[in-house]
Amino acid sequence: MMNLLFTITLAIILAGALPKNVMGQGVSVPDLVTPAFFNGIINQAPAGCAGKNFYSRDAFLEALNSYPQFGKLGSADDSKREVAAFFAHTTHETGYFCYIEEIDGASKDYCDETNTQYPCVAGKNYFGRGPLQLTWNYNYGPAGQSNNFDGLNAPETVANDPVVSFKTALWFWMNNVRPVVTQGFGATIRAINGAIECNGGNSGAVQVRIGYYTDYCNQFSVSPGDNLSC
Repeated sequence: MMNLLFTITLAIILAGALPKNVMGQGVSVPDLVTPAFFNGIINQAPAGCAGKNFYSRDAFLEALNSYPQFGKLGSADDSKREVAAFFAHTTHETGYFCYIEEIDGASKDYCDETNTQYPCVAGKNYFGRGPLQLTWNYNYGPAGQSNNFDGLNAPETVANDPVVSFKTALWFWMNNVRPVVTQGFGATIRAINGAIECNGGNSGAVQVRIGYYTDYCNQFSVSPGDNLSC
């Protein structure tokens, strides 16, 4: 009896020690991101979009295998909101999965020369690519290390391999956005593009993101929660 009581007590202590944003009740992400849900997004992209022959639900689900904690956040409702937020941002960043690469991205300088840990490679560009438009050498480097490709020497991989592309989006999400998801959708906007859009920077873009998010929350039968704007 004493051993059983100890085991139960230890289990309760360990459960309580787990941060809410690391483990949770979670949901079945494939059950939420159904073919109808995913196709309902990408089918809104014009017929000539490069992304229509690149992004797919199957590629997303394969990438998800590398990030099993995605969609496991506190309660089931918290988890649904996380998935809704992720797809709200990817919808906005890619124009309904139309764009694989940032428009005019090659003309922009996304090399942080002060970052010596992930130095830029001559002739390579680190403009936006993939579902969350991964940018900067300091993101391509570690994203590549985490997902078994050379992000600094071959950043174009993110635009050539749809599974890797989704993996980089999930990598960025879990490292930079996941920690603030429970603070409300507005906090996720700030984590992704706050310097440009928040505090009146681009209120139109903020409202568009919120619109996608509330739509997807409705599809998942969950309230969008508080603090929607940044």
